[in-house]
Amino acid sequence: MSVDISVNGEVTTAYISGELDHHSAAAIRATIDNAVELNMPSLLVLDFTRVSFMDSSGIGLVMGRYRNLSRRGAKLHITGTSPQIYKVMKLSGIEKLATIDECKK
Repeated sequence: MSVDISVNGEVTTAYISGELDHHSAAAIRATIDNAVELNMPSLLVLDFTRVSFMDSSGIGLVMGRYRNLSRRGAKLHITGTSPQIYKVMKLSGIEKLATIDECKK
């Protein structure tokens, strides 16, 4: 599991790859939070295109980033989800907190 960060003006994008589970979530969370702290974006994009597996730790990761961003007045956008990850996010209610692109086919 890894995460690559890209900054383009007010937008910070985190490209997450591999398996997002209990063992990898803490390191990913720290990397994303550090990028948000350094760049103060108005929008954080979480790109799940390269995520092969996600358990409930992924929902926790998204929820925690939403809380941190909302305190700053920033928004969260989720993109690149597989059909399974998209379904889990919709069922968890994340779509009420963040914009989620339709799943990739």
